[in-house]
Amino acid sequence: MEYPQYDPNSDHQPLSDEELSTLDDMLTKLPNVDAMNIEALDGYLAGLLLSPQALPTLPGAAWLPEVWGGDGEDLAADTKPENYPFVSGKQRKRVQLLVLRHLRSIAWQWTAKPELWEPIFSVAEQDEGEDLIDAEVWALGFLTAVDLAPDAWEPMFKDAVTGPLLAPIALLGGDENLQSEAEQARLNDPLERDALSRSVLDNVLQLWALRNPQQPA
Repeated sequence: MEYPQYDPNSDHQPLSDEELSTLDDMLTKLPNVDAMNIEALDGYLAGLLLSPQALPTLPGAAWLPEVWGGDGEDLAADTKPENYPFVSGKQRKRVQLLVLRHLRSIAWQWTAKPELWEPIFSVAEQDEGEDLIDAEVWALGFLTAVDLAPDAWEPMFKDAVTGPLLAPIALLGGDENLQSEAEQARLNDPLERDALSRSVLDNVLQLWALRNPQQPA
């Protein structure tokens, strides 16, 4: 199976709301239960862009199949459809192109128009007061990117500057079995979860600025 590779000079036109909805619909309707939804995908792509590994040098095969939960390597060859988990090569190509364009648009916005960037988080509408934000699914996607190169990421989580910026993501998307009672209490408090989630946006932009102080997207 051949996969396209990320090109930092490709089209950076952001996906429209309709295209984002189409991509989410195509992914969530796949037979693979491990396929990402649009929130997890958005976080995953952010993690790839911030990874210590240079994304343009990373083969598409190393990260793209994670988006749709893999190509069914564990399935018997005589029972697996040709384009699994897609119904056709056309559908696979469409998803890949939308994913790559969304990835490129995030990188462009971070560099050229950071004020325009809006991560895709869940929103809980309130009867009174401001809506509450929940970035847990986004953070899970981000940490999926971290898991592709854990040894490379480890120094960033331990660094005095980048570690605190990554901490809200690690907490929101972390394994609850490894969390302290205090951490679980924070996550169970809707207002605390909202505050953690809102901090992710600024923290990610700071991480990008630290990594690419003068580098174009």
